[in-house]
Amino acid sequence: MLGNLIGPEIKELIEERNFAALREAFSDWAPADIGECLTEIPEDEQAIVFRLLPHAMATEVFEYLDTEAQEKILKAMGHIEAARILNDMSPDDRTALLEELPGAAVAQMLQLLSPEEKAVAQSLLNYPDGTVGRLMTPEFVTVRESWTIAQVLDHVREFGRDSETLNVIYVTDDHGRLIDDVRIREFLIRPTTTLVSEFRDHQFVALRATDQASAAYDLFKKYDRAILPVIDSEEKLLGMVTVDDILDIQEEVTTEEMQKMGGMEALDEPYTTIALPRMIKKRATWLIILFLSEMLTATAMQNYNEEIAKATVLAMFLPLIMSSGGNSGSQATTLIIRAMGVGEVRLRDWFRIMRKELLAGLSLGVILGLIGFFRISLWQFLHIFDYGQYHWVIALTVGVSLIGVVMWGSVTGAMLPFVLRRFGLDPAVSSAPFVATLVDVTGLLIYFNVARVILHGTLL
Repeated sequence: MLGNLIGPEIKELIEERNFAALREAFSDWAPADIGECLTEIPEDEQAIVFRLLPHAMATEVFEYLDTEAQEKILKAMGHIEAARILNDMSPDDRTALLEELPGAAVAQMLQLLSPEEKAVAQSLLNYPDGTVGRLMTPEFVTVRESWTIAQVLDHVREFGRDSETLNVIYVTDDHGRLIDDVRIREFLIRPTTTLVSEFRDHQFVALRATDQASAAYDLFKKYDRAILPVIDSEEKLLGMVTVDDILDIQEEVTTEEMQKMGGMEALDEPYTTIALPRMIKKRATWLIILFLSEMLTATAMQNYNEEIAKATVLAMFLPLIMSSGGNSGSQATTLIIRAMGVGEVRLRDWFRIMRKELLAGLSLGVILGLIGFFRISLWQFLHIFDYGQYHWVIALTVGVSLIGVVMWGSVTGAMLPFVLRRFGLDPAVSSAPFVATLVDVTGLLIYFNVARVILHGTLL
């Protein structure tokens, strides 16, 4: 149904200003689908369509929009409508919006909030950027371990409406310290006279409000949780974080790492909205560094002018040698950075990884070396190209060089992320283009020195 309605029908209803039909059409849609539809219609019509939604649904839809769309809709709405939306948003989603706005806009938005919601918003914004405190919602349900299940359920009916989720009920002491978290199913499968203390398992996992949000993903993954409580230094329960918020953060981290691995600075904002001068600046820095690094290749080749003059055939295989080493290095660094990112590889594993990549590089080098050797021999045999009377020596030079270059590229690409991590730097900056550039220069040295040894007394 979504695919059909999002097309000509919806556009036609908007053009005809048939608001009654639009409202009826959207009544059967999920909030996420309506949010997707809003992003696909012209900006000047988004606010018009948004106003047609019932208030409760409008807030849900608003939370599914990206920050840019949220800003535009708020600007197009009156103060009363905007205040209603902001006050009804879940605290964590509202914080995500506010932290993306300029300071002046944040101050203006805060003035639209009720005193209670303003205090909540300011308390969350007071946590450092990138911490769990910025992601949590302070809306949760707590019970005491001395209560019966009947008391718990009565409490949930009375106060659970404001909680973001009721999948987990938190057990606290008289001082508000978290002592357990219990899934709601545990309350539903037991007699109502059972005390909470009789079945709580005394085992729970909690985040600190000051923990880095990017690190919280590992905890969610390790314990297979959809929700985790957030506590302060005194173990007092402050709020909870849901996995959808953590996945959003993880997506941002992954995007930044991919951009860095592509040989540039992280954009820090969507590609479609970043200003052209900022994007050029982000990309130019690394391009200049890589360009200057590649100039070392020309410097290295200057030292082998004599060899190239005597055996011009060597120059034919330079792209082959350099690309093979760069490709193997790029493969290795990409694998290791990803393995580090998901926790498969740690600093202490460096020797095991080096030994593995040494063997992998040797094997891959032998495969490519044999292909290179037989390719030259076959072209000579079929008279496709005449490499001269020393064609087999040239083939051997290329084959041995490929073994050395691929093996060196694999080890270098694998070890560079370890070196960067050891010095507290982001391994993602050891991007594939950077590794390829580094291996290009060293690959030349390997190639021409192998040629000096093997071709000595023949072509050299």
